[in-house]
Amino acid sequence: MREIVIIVQVMSSPQIPSTWPVQLAFPAELSLIIAEAAADSIRRALQPARTARRPHRGSTLRPGVQTPLWNVLAATVRARLTRYGEPAKLARLLGLPRQRVHELLNSRTHQPDAERTLLLLIWLQARTEGRDLG
Repeated sequence: MREIVIIVQVMSSPQIPSTWPVQLAFPAELSLIIAEAAADSIRRALQPARTARRPHRGSTLRPGVQTPLWNVLAATVRARLTRYGEPAKLARLLGLPRQRVHELLNSRTHQPDAERTLLLLIWLQARTEGRDLG
């Protein structure tokens, strides 16, 4: 990592020789701009990653890396929705529109409340046993 920092420091202040032909002035300036942008990009990449902020009190978590249990549950439920019309039946059971079930399981932009999560677990258990709750 120390070598990269040295390279960044050397690249951040390049000098154009004054003896270059006029035809090469613009390409030289362009290459310097690109080199400075690359050095800036390397500097940013070396900075420690910003930690995720804690959610505000009372707000729900967003699906992502912080919710590994939800990610597994959503993938398992999605794998069980194989036949045509099953997502609509599940939406009726959960009391949600079909689009919201898609957002919960496929696009993962929303997360259900506790009651609906428990209903999903019960639905998944029933499907595993071969029963149909809908």
